[in-house]
Amino acid sequence: MRSIKAVFFKHALDIFKNRMVLIQFAVFPIIAFAMTELVAKADDTIPDSMFVMMFAAIFAGMIMLTTTAGVIAEDKEHKSLRFLIIAGVKPYEYLLGMGGVLLSASLIVSCVFALMGGFDGRRFLLFLSVMMLGSTASMLLGASIGIFSKNQQAATAISMPVAMILGFCPIFTLFNETAKRIFSIFYTQQMSLVVNDFSTDIVNPILIILSNIAALTVLFTLVYKKKGLKS
Repeated sequence: MRSIKAVFFKHALDIFKNRMVLIQFAVFPIIAFAMTELVAKADDTIPDSMFVMMFAAIFAGMIMLTTTAGVIAEDKEHKSLRFLIIAGVKPYEYLLGMGGVLLSASLIVSCVFALMGGFDGRRFLLFLSVMMLGSTASMLLGASIGIFSKNQQAATAISMPVAMILGFCPIFTLFNETAKRIFSIFYTQQMSLVVNDFSTDIVNPILIILSNIAALTVLFTLVYKKKGLKS
């Protein structure tokens, strides 16, 4: 537990000092707020919460994935992992500590989205739950990419196109039925379905999201066994 706390505070300080990461976490709530105030509220045909829900799904699919991949790849490249392992920090302790920081950041951003969307009660809790599940899935995929990559540049090159597909697939499905069928297996599409209509049956979307998490856990396990966390 002590090692997990140490890694948690290390990465919390690193992220707080990293302006680019802070900008990434802030940009989508800011864009959602601007689009809501300038477009949605000015047009009676557009629901006030539409852009909030749209950019929340993009945030969970894109930013959590690329940030996780970048953090792990950066630690590998700068030899931080080697020093942590020498200091007795076990790999799972590193991942739990680092993941705790990113999930905490995601929870804060998700709360901002929920407040902008005017969600309360059951809708507020359901929105946060779906966002945390989606963020967890993105973290697992990002961790796999970070471990697989030789350095931060390679991690960015791999994670960015993957993140863009996952983040923007809910938008593609609005205009194309074929895309809707194809992307229905992805957790970001199921997140979008839930947060865009809280009255819908959430059982099937949640099961698909959990299936994604299970599959990504297996992927992470396989990549970890092959590459490990050593630089």
